Amino acid sequence: MRVEDILRRKGTRIGTVRINETVETALRLLKAENTGALVVKDVCRTEGNTVVGVISERDIVRGLTDRGPGILALPVTAVMSNHPVCCAPGDSVRRVLQLMDEHTVRHIPVLDGASLVGVVSVRDLIKAQLEAAPPDADPGEAVNYPVAAA
Repeated sequence: MRVEDILRRKGTRIGTVRINETVETALRLLKAENTGALVVKDVCRTEGNTVVGVISERDIVRGLTDRGPGILALPVTAVMSNHPVCCAPGDSVRRVLQLMDEHTVRHIPVLDGASLVGVVSVRDLIKAQLEAAPPDADPGEAVNYPVAAA
């Protein structure tokens, strides 16, 4: 299974926040989108929308712990993860799982060239694995999950 297969099922909605918005605004967007992370975008006159980072609930909690509630008034750049780990639509689910494990992240932006086409989360990958499992599988029985195949 490929990332593009997951995106096809999931839909095209992508939670984003602009680079100059506050951390408080990002929190409100996280709640409204019912997600754990937002892609941070910068609008450049010459380059259009550019992905510059990811801000997650984890980033905000760490910022609050380290610097206190004053971070809520700061721009998202104060706590976001710069240079996010990204994948491509043609990447295998196994590859994305490896990236998530290696970089300790739960959300990965999907780029087709320089264009943001989606975000996959660990929840999306779990859902794909559950859907690929045989419906009558015995919980104690070993099952071959095609989602994690190379």
